[in-house]
Amino acid sequence: MILKRLFTRSPAPERRCYEAIVAAARHPAFYAQWSVPDTLDGRFDMVALHTFLVLDRLKGAQSGFRQALVDEFFRDMDRSLRELGVGDLSVGKKVRKMAEAFYGRVAAYDAALAAGGAELVDAVARNLFPDDPEAARPAGASRLADYMQQQRRHLAAQEAGAIAGGQVSFEEPRP
Repeated sequence: MILKRLFTRSPAPERRCYEAIVAAARHPAFYAQWSVPDTLDGRFDMVALHTFLVLDRLKGAQSGFRQALVDEFFRDMDRSLRELGVGDLSVGKKVRKMAEAFYGRVAAYDAALAAGGAELVDAVARNLFPDDPEAARPAGASRLADYMQQQRRHLAAQEAGAIAGGQVSFEEPRP
């Protein structure tokens, strides 16, 4: 046991940060109370949303860490697809589609935050509730937009260097 601790390296900072992102994205309230679909797509969207929040917080600083975090995100997507039994030949294509979806969401959330107001609710509704964004707007999308604003304030209070060192925290969603 002692030897294991001596010779085991701690995870890289981007891995620790990504693990915190995934833990926040898996909070049961999103799926049980806020109507986020508990599907592969719904979980992908929640991880993408939380990753965006960290990237947004570190905008203009820590560019090397931001890229390492995005790389970690896609390594995990690749690993997850392989665990689900997706064949080697199609993993690259699926990860490419996920990358397009991720960067589309990042652009949509970034633009919505810059515009302010209901644009963020609309962006969340389009991305997390694509089958019925109109029905989701009053409940889940509005709650998630408020949650995103709450998390932005929470992340703003954390030092960029600490986040880049793998120490990031998220507030629990308020039911």
